[in-house]
Order: sequence, then C-alpha cells, then structure tokens
Amino acid sequence: MRERIIEILRKNVEIPGGVSFSVEHPPRAELGDYATNLPLVLAGLEKKQPQDVAEMLMRKIIDPAIATITFSPPGFLNFQISESEVKKEFTRILDGKERYGNQSRLNEKIQVEFISANPTGPLTLANGRGGFLGDVLSRVLASQGFEVEREYYINDSGNQITTLGLSILAIAGKVLDDEKYYHGDYLKEWLDSKQTLNWDLYLKDPQLLGIYVANDFVKNLIRPVIEKKMKINFDRWTSEQRDIRQSRPPLTIEFEQLAKSISPDLIFDRDGARWLKTKKYGDDKDRVLVTSDRLPTYFFIDAAHYLETKKRGFNHKINILGADHHGYVSRIQAVAKIIGMAKSEVIVMQLVRLMENGVERRMSKRTGVYVTIDELIDEVGLDQARYFFLEKNHETHIDFDLDLAKKRSKENPVFYIQYAHARLCSIFIKEPYEKSDFDVSLLASESEDRLIWKLIDFPDVLRDIAADYRVSRLIRYAYELAHNFHVFYETERILDAAADIKKSRLQLARATQIVLKKSLDLLGISAPEEM
Repeated sequence: MRERIIEILRKNVEIPGGVSFSVEHPPRAELGDYATNLPLVLAGLEKKQPQDVAEMLMRKIIDPAIATITFSPPGFLNFQISESEVKKEFTRILDGKERYGNQSRLNEKIQVEFISANPTGPLTLANGRGGFLGDVLSRVLASQGFEVEREYYINDSGNQITTLGLSILAIAGKVLDDEKYYHGDYLKEWLDSKQTLNWDLYLKDPQLLGIYVANDFVKNLIRPVIEKKMKINFDRWTSEQRDIRQSRPPLTIEFEQLAKSISPDLIFDRDGARWLKTKKYGDDKDRVLVTSDRLPTYFFIDAAHYLETKKRGFNHKINILGADHHGYVSRIQAVAKIIGMAKSEVIVMQLVRLMENGVERRMSKRTGVYVTIDELIDEVGLDQARYFFLEKNHETHIDFDLDLAKKRSKENPVFYIQYAHARLCSIFIKEPYEKSDFDVSLLASESEDRLIWKLIDFPDVLRDIAADYRVSRLIRYAYELAHNFHVFYETERILDAAADIKKSRLQLARATQIVLKKSLDLLGISAPEEM
C-alpha cells in the first residue's frame, strides 16, 4: 500500500528528479493511515511555506484509493485509505495465499555467499548467525523476484589446511604439538575412525593430510549440520582447491590479464612480490597478489573467486562474513570494481554470547573451546535458535538468553508467535474456512483496525528487506502481527458473533493465518497447527 501511495503522488504531482520523500504510518491513528513529508521537501526547494505547498498538493491529488487528505504541521499530508481499496488488498491476501507479498520475476541474478567456515572443525555460533541470516535473506530476495544462488565457499587450501594436517600429526604423536594447532575431541574422534593412514606421505606433505581431513569434515561434520539441523540448502558448494586454484584456464591468470587490460600499471612488482593497486579503487592500501616466495595470497584467490562468480552470470553478489573479517571489506570491494561487478555488498556479522542464569557459557563438551551451533540447536530447538539469532541487526552483538529460549510460555517470543498460528488453525477446525463476500466496514474496532493495517504492511516489509537486507524487520513484523491477532482474538467474538460480523471476522482471521504462516516460512520457523 505504501508503494501505491508513492505511485499516486508521482502520478499527480510534478516531483523533480532525484528528490526523495517518505511515506510512513503517522504517529497517531487519528491522523490517518499514511503520511508523507512531501510538502516539507518541496517547500524547501521552492522557498514556500509548507502549508501553502500542502494545500496545492491536496487540490492535485485525486485517486479513488484515497478517501481523505489532511494537513498537519510542520508539513505533512495525511491520507485515509478508502474502504474499497482496503477490501481490494484483503482480496489480494485471500486470493494470493502463500504468494501474497511476492513480486514479479526480475531479470536479475544475485549470489549470496554465507557461512563458508574453514573446514577445520565444527560450525560455531557465529557461523550459525551468518547462516540463518543468509538463508532468510535468500528466501526474501527470491520472493521479491530475484534469481538467487546460495553459495558455500570451502576454504580447503592454504595455511589453515596445512595447520589442520599438522594438528592430526601431533595428536598421532608423529610431530610435536604446538599451541597454534587445532585442538578438541573432534580431531581425536576423526583419527580414531581411521584404520590406516600413510604417515610417511603425510609427514612429507602435511597439507595433503589437511585436505583429506577437511573434505571429510565437510562431508560428515559440516554439511549434515547445515542441511539436517539448520535446514539450509545451498545451490553451490565451491571448492577453493578444485574450482579456483586448479581451474583451467587458471582464474588467477585471467584476473591478472583483466587487470592489465584496464591499466598496464594496475599490477606492479615491488620487493620481489606482485601487487595490485587496490587503493585506486577505494581500499586503504595496495594489496599483495603473489608473495616474494611466489605463492598466491588468500586475497589473490578471493579475487579469482569473484571473477569466477561474475563469469557465471552473477553481476550482483552479497557476501556475509564473520566479525573477524572486517578488514577484508575494502579490499574485496576494490576487486569487485576492477572486474566490473555491478553490485557487491559485504555484510559483517557481530559476535554471539550464550547467557545462562545471567552468566556467559563458554565451553563446549566436544571442542573444549566454543559451543557449536548443532549443540545449541539440540538444547533449545531450531525455531528458537533461528528467532534469537535473527531478532537483531547484523551489526549488533547478541546475548542469547538460553533460559528464555527454553521457556514454553508467552514470555518466549517464538512460543507467542507460534501460539497465534495454532489459535488461528483452531478457529478453522471448529468452522472450516469458506471464502465469501464480506463488509470491511464491519471491522471497525481498534483491534481489528490495527490487525488490518499490520497485514497490509507485509509486502512493504519484504520490499524493505530486499533493499537493505535487515531481516530483523521480519522477526519484528511476525511478533507484532501475532500480538495484534492475540489482542483481536481476546477482545472480539468471532464464531458466535452476529452473522455478517462473523463472516467479516472469519475473512480477517484467514488473512492473518495466511500472512503469519508466510512470515514464519520465510524465517524458516515452523508454524504448528496445535500447541
């Protein structure tokens, strides 16, 4: 509906190009359904009084969707939407069902890369937070018409893989242990599961052992947790070793050739190393591509990976990273500019702390270092893990309240939302739903009005998430929709109301059921029919 108001304004008012204005719900219900600051914006441009501009606009804006327009200081127009338009939107919900809020298919492909944890051990809470964000963002983007590819990038080469091999060798007593090696029962479990290993070969080449272990971890430790416990499915699993380092023709050489075609001096040699002028493209300094001992850097491999992504037709990439990758942003954005990727965005997740009885829980029984995401899911459930990880924006730290997550009462927001859905299902168990004509004017109470407008907001919530990637909007929306329904359910008669009112309220309940279920589906949270 907000987009409809914007469309009406642009159709009826001559608005200079590049001028932005807002359309939002006003602070008080008595002001109307929507308000715009357009009079203030135009008054500033035209050097006029906002009220004079507002009066001029009110004469120009004519549309059957708008019942009344009023002015409020210092310079806002308030719109009351006509009952016929509200009923049309209701019909869109009832007819569209699970498609309500979706947008038409766009001719735009987006790759969302997320989790991409080093295959050196179990998935952490931070991996879980980024995983759930990437999953829900991908679902919302797909609902808004984008063609979305979900990619997991397997870092199965490089120093961390060599260190993984050395860690296994140390556990086996073949080399001395070192504090920089990986530790935890999961490594000993892996070693105990193997009958024979070619120790002579692996002592000569620890990275070879590391690659073997990493592939095993992806197959048996990482991927099952992602797919079976986190309920996330990737479209593509990219291997750094196979798909980037061993690509034919080599992607690193292709990247060098592309950079040199842009400018011959974009790549230069200094101190025996090969460098890329990333500072020219917004980075804080130039970056090394190949070290003085002729080894490609992680940065060079990442640049080749971005080039591979673009070659496959993705001109828009969203990369979700952990908090320890903050310094990575400017350099990879420079690469995106160099290869001509139209849109590249990096989301850096902040940290998660597990809180129990007011105290942080730090240790995992299995790793001895950190709690894993599968341990958390086992303890509180997938729905709770998703909700509490998604309820805050990515730049905000999370204190995950284990005690609250385990509660089965309205204090637990997950239970509160799911109970609303179960209540809706119980209505239609008692009285099976039948679509029929209804009188929207009969839905006139405060609780009905608030529920109606919360439902109508749903497409705008999805549009906003697709624009700024803040999926916490959908968490808040689902909670507020559930709250508005609970208030409506507890204050208004439904099944034993007078016939015409009952008919209208049943349509309202059905619309709420549709939108609440769609919200939970997008969040990857279950919608139980009874509780």
